[in-house]
Amino acid sequence: MSTPTDDPLARERAHLAESRAALRAMREDVESLDIRDVTANWVNAEVLSRQIDERIKALADLSDTPLFFGRLDYLHAPGAERAEGAEGERFYIGRRHVHDADGDPMVIDWRAPVSQPFYRASKKDPMDIGLRRRFGYTGGDLTAYEDEHLSDPAEAARTSKLLQQEIERPRVGPMRDIVATIQPEQDEIVRSGLGGTVCVQGGPGTGKTAVGLHRVAYLLYAHRERLARTGTLVIGPNRSFLHYIEQVLPALGELAVQQATVDDLVAHVEVRGTDDAPAALVKGDARMAEVLRRALYAHVTMPTEPVVVVRGSRRWRVPAYELEEIVRELLDRDIRYGAARDALPQRIAHAVLVQMERAGEAPDDRVQDAVARNSAVKAAVKAVWPAVEPAKLVLRLLTDADFLAEHAEGVLSAEEQKAILWTKPVRSVKSAKWSAADAVLIDEVTDLVQRTPSLGHVVLDEAQDLSPMQYRAVGRRCTTGSATVLGDLAQGTTPWATRSWEEALAHLGKTDAVIEELTAGFRVPTDVIAYASRLLPHIAPGLTPVASVRENPGFFEVRAVAGAGDVVAACEELLRNEGSTGLIAADARVAALAEALDAAGIGYLSPGEETTRETRLTLVPASLAKGLEYDYVVLDEPQAVVDGEPDERTGLRRLYVALTRAVSGLVVTHAAGLPGQLA
Repeated sequence: MSTPTDDPLARERAHLAESRAALRAMREDVESLDIRDVTANWVNAEVLSRQIDERIKALADLSDTPLFFGRLDYLHAPGAERAEGAEGERFYIGRRHVHDADGDPMVIDWRAPVSQPFYRASKKDPMDIGLRRRFGYTGGDLTAYEDEHLSDPAEAARTSKLLQQEIERPRVGPMRDIVATIQPEQDEIVRSGLGGTVCVQGGPGTGKTAVGLHRVAYLLYAHRERLARTGTLVIGPNRSFLHYIEQVLPALGELAVQQATVDDLVAHVEVRGTDDAPAALVKGDARMAEVLRRALYAHVTMPTEPVVVVRGSRRWRVPAYELEEIVRELLDRDIRYGAARDALPQRIAHAVLVQMERAGEAPDDRVQDAVARNSAVKAAVKAVWPAVEPAKLVLRLLTDADFLAEHAEGVLSAEEQKAILWTKPVRSVKSAKWSAADAVLIDEVTDLVQRTPSLGHVVLDEAQDLSPMQYRAVGRRCTTGSATVLGDLAQGTTPWATRSWEEALAHLGKTDAVIEELTAGFRVPTDVIAYASRLLPHIAPGLTPVASVRENPGFFEVRAVAGAGDVVAACEELLRNEGSTGLIAADARVAALAEALDAAGIGYLSPGEETTRETRLTLVPASLAKGLEYDYVVLDEPQAVVDGEPDERTGLRRLYVALTRAVSGLVVTHAAGLPGQLA
């Protein structure tokens, strides 16, 4: 009878059990910490208590998530001289570091340098690895392993079956990490340094979103103290998308990353209105930044009267020409409007102090502060450099044709000015029906008045749909930090969609960014991506089509149907398979399909709601499909998806997105004709 000592799988299971026990012990050690005698006051106690709570959460052992997924057997000790006969070390690679009671590592964090060969080593460059072992799991139970002897020339290179199985594993619930399946080209992006901005162009299924999230996790590991001070932020296109990806970083032990949409960043006013496409195009154009700057600084007027400061029995007079010199100097310094306004009374006070010193007095800083607060100085500042409320300024531009014309002259045409002017008068900022594009304009002015705080690193996903003004809004949040920009030019579905990454990065303020392209498709089956790629010449002629690397060809069918009943039948058919199913349809057809599903007694979810074993069907409006994925997809009426957009090119891009949401199978149903571009 075999024993664990001569059964490799049993030995690995034993190591898994010991590692889980060690992780529990690490967590219990933190839980048992007594901080009563180590904190000086309640504030320190509160901060330390919060840090301990976060550490406890980070050490959680997720029962259905493998604690380690790979093993590396080095030929020599990493970092040591390669002495002949020196024995290498063995490392288990997992989502987080685990050590035993003596502090010896039992699992190495996937982000550690010693783990890198797990993703990069190959037959051509084994990186001193003798053996790379991958583990297969069912739930949280280790059930299989697979070895690659990288240094053995007799063993031919082959595709990992466990790797393929992990890539093709059915998806139920939110997005999961890809830490066990990161490919070499993805790993290069993930581990690129904090100092530089990276832009990743990636077609459907290339893993660009996962790469961006894993890059955040890596940067937090490599630069934790710095990013703890400066902060990190993940920006997604909508709440449904953020809900879908929100569990990836916590599964990797990272709990401190904030998530937001661009609308969240610029929420200075309540958005209750919408723009038509012509207005949104103009408001989103980068030229609006110059119009706003002109309108703001038009409030600064040159002084025509002197300032007379009375202190006791003395009167100190600063002539108008000297005041004008001070104002012009502040304007030439190109500092924020608000900062210059705050500096103006101190500059005037300094001019008064110079006169006092010439008269033989010895004023100090307190005297200067007192002069700066003098009513005459305050009145002069108010007249020359008045305070400006950003929302009121934007409201005036959008409602006062003469004011807009004055500051848009030579920047916007008469037709463009007319496109953004509101036709109905508005009483106040609060009563205005602001649009999302208006909020971005207000954010621009807010930054002109007072500098927006910068974060250490920002991840911007689905970036291709941002307007130039939205790029500027994001760029303000990382002026002193770096960014990871993720997107696919072929999936741009807004009238202002990005035309080139170079142009987008210029608006973001990151012209020195490195642009990487991912073309290997790990998610979308070959037949599905080949069908969707028929649209590329019409929507993004210069892009390289995605090449699926999956061995499983998937299931694909184009099916003519008579009505909604046949569409529901296709959903029922796909639900017999394991995993999730998405029914994607033009927004205008969603209500009718919902009725058909209700009539058939089939439960369904809305985008962003988490699938369960009982309810695995999600009804998805085409406008919300971007970034989501399902094991199986029924795409209803492609021509209706195209017709639901303001122009054909945008409609075809929306269709491209909808066609590429499937991981294992796609059924395209249509009662009307298919778009000619799919022929």
